[in-house]
Amino acid sequence: MLAGLGPSVWPAPVHDAHRRLRGPYTFGGSLLRALVPAALERSAAVVERHDVEIRAAAPDLRDRVPARREPLYTRLSEEERILVPAPRRTLRLANGITEFVRDCGVAPRVIVVDNADEADETDRELLLTLLRRFDPASLTIVACSSKAPPDSFGGRIIKAELSAMEEQSISPARYVASDGIADDPETIRAYQALPPAERARLHDQRADELAATGEPSWALGAIPFHRERGSDPTGAGVEALWSALDHCMGEGFLEAAADLGLRGLKLAEPGSGRWWNFIQGTATALAGAGRRDEARELYERARRTSTDAEVHSASAYGRAMLDARHPDPARRDLGRAQGWINEAIAISELLPDRAVRAFKLGFDLNGKALIEMRGGHIDRALALVDSAIALAEADLPPGRHLVHRMILRANRAQLLGMLGSPGDALAEFDAAIAMDPLYSDYYLDRGNLLYQMGRTEAALADYETAIRLSPPLPEGYYNRAQLLLSTGDLEGAKADLDHVLELDPGYLDAYINRAGLLVQFGLDEHARADVEAGLALAPGNPHLSCVLGQLEMTAGRLVEAAAAFDVAIAGAPGLVSAWASRASLRYEAGDLEGAVADLTRAIELGEDAALYFNRALALKSLGRPAEAMDDLDRAYALDPEDPDIVKARHEAG
Repeated sequence: MLAGLGPSVWPAPVHDAHRRLRGPYTFGGSLLRALVPAALERSAAVVERHDVEIRAAAPDLRDRVPARREPLYTRLSEEERILVPAPRRTLRLANGITEFVRDCGVAPRVIVVDNADEADETDRELLLTLLRRFDPASLTIVACSSKAPPDSFGGRIIKAELSAMEEQSISPARYVASDGIADDPETIRAYQALPPAERARLHDQRADELAATGEPSWALGAIPFHRERGSDPTGAGVEALWSALDHCMGEGFLEAAADLGLRGLKLAEPGSGRWWNFIQGTATALAGAGRRDEARELYERARRTSTDAEVHSASAYGRAMLDARHPDPARRDLGRAQGWINEAIAISELLPDRAVRAFKLGFDLNGKALIEMRGGHIDRALALVDSAIALAEADLPPGRHLVHRMILRANRAQLLGMLGSPGDALAEFDAAIAMDPLYSDYYLDRGNLLYQMGRTEAALADYETAIRLSPPLPEGYYNRAQLLLSTGDLEGAKADLDHVLELDPGYLDAYINRAGLLVQFGLDEHARADVEAGLALAPGNPHLSCVLGQLEMTAGRLVEAAAAFDVAIAGAPGLVSAWASRASLRYEAGDLEGAVADLTRAIELGEDAALYFNRALALKSLGRPAEAMDDLDRAYALDPEDPDIVKARHEAG
């Protein structure tokens, strides 16, 4: 039983989280396998609503949970599946699984997790999400391990040891039968004392046993572990590792994919086709996981090892994207990226096969378009995307590389929107979405365009479609909140922002917008909590500093308010609200000249009736009535219905 836990907690099923067993979501899959069969009988609609999350985290249940929202890229062959899910997809999955547990009607009151310290990143994220979103009174999570739980759990998981239910004899085969997770020293020594051939035989036997179960999740953890230690590591081992890596890349399990790939590279023949598959897949996973230096080293290894033109072209492309896509704009090197992408294009243009050349070259041209766009050359970027589309239409076989074509049309839409052609951009988004109506992200993009065009009802429909098609999508709720704010539905906007931060406590923009809303509602202490949470994520953020200044001003802490406004203006000199707020502070403090200067700068950044009205008040106090009247006239022209402006003009006239 569990040491230190009373009968109200025990007995409870134990979910082993060791990633060596079933790879990503070893714990999550175990939890779902325990709940889904009963949920299908009691609340099948809830299962249906969470098909994506269940099928991703528990592939063993795919025969019982049909796909309702399966995007095109998941159904294509390996060479055409070029769309890698964003790193944040696993957070969507974790929230979806959490909501399934909450709503399924068969949820436990206690979840016991063994080997929490050995869990894959997907399971760690899931555990954190369960902890964050469940009231501890309704769900107790007990983490059992030989070590303290990872620091990332924030001390909110009970540390406990799982005592052996029965004595197990020490056997050389026990280590293999445990799939390598048995950790008592004598068992490990007994295993290591076996002749290598006998160890390999035991691993082969165990891999065969697991494969015979027909449960695909074993192929993501234990089967590759055994195959790479069996009698054919460079054959069966390599193929098992590659199959697992390919699956993980398709689902966006980047840390697991990187681990599998690095293991595969130790076994694959350098320069072989499968070796290059490992290089490319592993580098892509490493880059997505933020391990860019390791990805760069792999591309360099490929360039030094292979003489294959496609390898060199793809490696150059990969290097270019590492330089162009760095999340910190200050660390991007667009010049170096241009050099690498030009090399990729030069090689791709020489490829002999027409269809291969069209695909590879189109891919490279699209990459160069990204570099040009980030350099501010939108027209050049559009010309490159147009060239890639023309290549695809002329030289790719009909019905092939559909995701490639979809991405190109969506990119063309983005660029046309930037160039001020919203109608043409909308047509391109329509075409991209028609190619895969189940891919949620482009509904967000089209919704943003529709919102900019003033078509709020159509934009709202797209945001809600994106929310419906995806596991819980913070971006969808955030975008809808922005729209609701613009229509005056402050309560609806706040509800959406609340949900964004429930799904993703690191969503900075949601803190910014909710803090501003809370100020409008007069909930200053709640607003201050959001400001502090946001500033912890982004110290000195101008928007949050501006709200902080407003809060300090309301509280009568004028020195602190002035300091906050100064930080906001220094960080974002174009932030109108910061200039206007500091002007109000200066006016209240009797610094009329300072108030006029700040309001003048705010008006230069964006005309607004309230700004002219406030400057008129300051100018009148300074004894400059003619200038004040000019400002009132301009304020009236901008907002003739404002009663304060009408009254002030009447009194001044």
